[in-house]
Amino acid sequence: MTKNVYDYENVELKWQKQWFNQKIYEAKRKVGKDKFFIHFAYPGVSGYLHVGHMRGFTYCDIIARYKRMRGYNILFPAGFHASGIPSVGFAKKVERRDPDTLRTLKENGCSDELIEKLKDPVEVVNYFSRVYVNEYWKRFGFLIDYTRIMSTISEGYKRFIHWQFLKLNEHSLLTQKEHFAPYCPNCGPVAVDKSETDISKGGNAEILDFTVIKFKLKDGTVLPAATLRPETVFGVTNIWVHPDIEYEKIKVGNEIWLCSHECVTKLLYQLENVEPLQEKVKGSRFVGKDCRVPLTSRDVPVLLSIFPDPSIGTGIVMSVPAHAPYDWIALVESDVNIKPIQIIEVKGFGTNPAKEVCEQLGVKSQTETDKLDEATEFLYKKEFHTGVLNDFCGQYAGLRIAEIKDTVKNHLIECKEATAMREFSEEVICRCGEKVVIKRIPDQWFIKYSDQKLTDASKKHAATMKIVPEEYKEELPRVLEWFDDRACIRKGSWLGTEFPFKKGWIIEPISDSTLYPVYYIVSKYVNEWLIKPEEMDEAFFDYIFLGKGEAKQEIWKEIQKDIDYWYPVDINLGGKEHKTVHFPVFIMNHVAVLPKKFWPRGIFAHWWVTQKEMEKISKSKGGAEPIPIATKLYGVDTMRLYYAHIGSPFVDVEWDPVVVEVYKNRINQLWNLAIELIDADEETQHNLDRWLRSSFMRRIKNISSFMDSYNLRDAANEIFFEIPNDFRWYKRRGGGNKEVVDVLLQCWIRLIAPFTPHLAEELWEMIGKKGFVSLESYPEYSPEEVSIESEVGEQLVKDVIGDIKEILKVTKKTPKKIYLYTAPRWKYIIYKKILGKKDAVDVKTLMKELMQNEEMRKKGKEVSKFIGEVMKEKKIFSPSDCERYKVGIDEKSYLTDAAVFLQKEFDATFVIQDAEECTYDPVNKSRFAKPLKPAIYIE
Repeated sequence: MTKNVYDYENVELKWQKQWFNQKIYEAKRKVGKDKFFIHFAYPGVSGYLHVGHMRGFTYCDIIARYKRMRGYNILFPAGFHASGIPSVGFAKKVERRDPDTLRTLKENGCSDELIEKLKDPVEVVNYFSRVYVNEYWKRFGFLIDYTRIMSTISEGYKRFIHWQFLKLNEHSLLTQKEHFAPYCPNCGPVAVDKSETDISKGGNAEILDFTVIKFKLKDGTVLPAATLRPETVFGVTNIWVHPDIEYEKIKVGNEIWLCSHECVTKLLYQLENVEPLQEKVKGSRFVGKDCRVPLTSRDVPVLLSIFPDPSIGTGIVMSVPAHAPYDWIALVESDVNIKPIQIIEVKGFGTNPAKEVCEQLGVKSQTETDKLDEATEFLYKKEFHTGVLNDFCGQYAGLRIAEIKDTVKNHLIECKEATAMREFSEEVICRCGEKVVIKRIPDQWFIKYSDQKLTDASKKHAATMKIVPEEYKEELPRVLEWFDDRACIRKGSWLGTEFPFKKGWIIEPISDSTLYPVYYIVSKYVNEWLIKPEEMDEAFFDYIFLGKGEAKQEIWKEIQKDIDYWYPVDINLGGKEHKTVHFPVFIMNHVAVLPKKFWPRGIFAHWWVTQKEMEKISKSKGGAEPIPIATKLYGVDTMRLYYAHIGSPFVDVEWDPVVVEVYKNRINQLWNLAIELIDADEETQHNLDRWLRSSFMRRIKNISSFMDSYNLRDAANEIFFEIPNDFRWYKRRGGGNKEVVDVLLQCWIRLIAPFTPHLAEELWEMIGKKGFVSLESYPEYSPEEVSIESEVGEQLVKDVIGDIKEILKVTKKTPKKIYLYTAPRWKYIIYKKILGKKDAVDVKTLMKELMQNEEMRKKGKEVSKFIGEVMKEKKIFSPSDCERYKVGIDEKSYLTDAAVFLQKEFDATFVIQDAEECTYDPVNKSRFAKPLKPAIYIE
């Protein structure tokens, strides 16, 4: 038969046009019908999306389609996270005519006139919102309710967020305190977290608390050294400066400090009264000078070393060579006569722990930074867990390092011998390309996530939610417990909602994205001008969400009915980057603000699509395949199947065009298989037909279980690989009962519909069905269709074929005649008795029982030996294996019915005999016959 090439592009556009013209996506309240509300974490608007984003979006559509076919009333909305600086950063790139940005826009068909408009961040949001809907979501056939599309900078949404913060304040969950916030000199405050909403690099960065200790030269000039271990000040033997760094003089309050240029920039943002004096001094000029060590009244020399880094701390390092491997090696290479001072007694080490660990790792030079980092980490951990301060530490002698925490730091600061400075653990770069610093904000507003009552209530509710993967559900209570107060406002060129209690400040993007799913219910009414944003005051939201007050308009009552019907969210789906950022605050804000009946029911955290370097594909990092190109190359259903099947939702998968092409071929194969099945018109074969129906029912049971637990990969494997294999086996065996095939083909098309809806609709139409298969009911498991005997019998035929092929492979024979010897009845009895017991089998008791049978007594030694064989097999048998052996089919009869097929498979004559009644067995093969494993002799 000539193979047909599936014209995926035309098929996809054909059915998308019909779906969207008939608005089958539109969610309407249906009293008495169970609802299901699913959404994905809306994307930030900062540029074109890529194939990596489509994984989670596709999961959402698959689940929504499945639930619709299972009879649920579906609400599947979507929107755009436009708050913050991503679109501002994009607009600035356009404004400064960034070559890469302009090239990308032109490649995507943007005119010069449109590009000029994109200098405005709001136009950036408007433009990409249209792109996301028309070129991504609709192009993938997502049945999103497009009547509810909204963005976080729309006037209605701003009113909603304003109300949310009024409620948080009512519940005493807003607070003010000093804060050190990530800050871009170009864009203003930015959020630094794994979602990398505002930044292009450094999402894993943490803010480290350094203590800047003041070491004073004779003339009073301060050499400030930043350290994470202020308690080691008692062991300082010298100060390190880099010979080539030009240290800048600055005035800090009434003191003159010397530090690197990079440090000056940091201090300007973090300390008050910092004044650069426009004077520079090279590090080499400090050689021979002494400075005073705070708390010790000792003077130590200034020495040169290459390891002080101007971008870390102050560019000046205090040296504690007995406890810092870098300091010890630098001291050795300096060739100066300075004796290390041990201040920490460490279990397993002598008087110079740093020297000992360097010798253990073979460190000999300051250039061996990897080894030095390893030595430092090892020693610091050892000292933290087992270290005790000795008598050199005065009043702190006898204290364990693990217990001392900030005691010495606080003492130094109180004595004005030190100050605090914050530093990122790694470099952070804003989306605009500027390096992010840390800025002091004296009166920052926070959402008080540290509130224990809120935390406890959130943890208790999370335990009731359906959260996948299970590992995240187990992890979430710790995340909620750990979650601290979060700064919720920023000042700068941000888009978003103005904070109600501080004019000119904008609510930051994570804080305005917590209750947002409930606004999707309201957004439809705003979009259709049934209510105006200016009418959405505190009384309006109090009424529709909290049931307080009276409705000022009839439309308020309708909106409230919709909220009562659709809310809460059943599944909030998002990437794993949201596990410690968005999902926790999503839960906590619902618990804090909304009635318990509206608290969320589920979370689905999926992993990423990566590139070959195993890094997350990211808009800001580039390198991802554009969606329009990918859909043209592979087809939408190909990509949907790829996302669903290539790996579990809970592992990262690598985007590999070669593998995607394999799925494209699979779609084409399925298309051709369906066409062949449509043409089926063979004679009825009862055993085979029963087997196909039974196998189908078992697969439907598995698929439903997988789908209900959101195990999309295993469901897709059953639908797109195992069921086609069943159909192919059925055809290969000579099956073609049109009545059976038609029923099961219809069933299969309905099974594939959530995953590959365009292919499903086209096949549905080809078999003469009216309407959309997307609106049909999903196949249900029917136990009366299950025929265990036919399944066991057909598996027997498959196993026999496999065994014969193995023998032929080894013997290199060309068979003319093949003898199959089926197991005698007594062996079946033994199998059933052993495999039928869940507990351990007592061999002596079993043997005694069997020997009461005359037939068994005659075969005493054989029986005893066979029991031993079965006992060994039971250890490796699965529960399903054991069930097969309990069925007890007539093997001889089943194989005899399949003899014609077997003869065609091997071009040889088949003789099927009972092992104990065989008339021809020249090499006594029949003695090896076992239940469901006939002995084989080939001539």
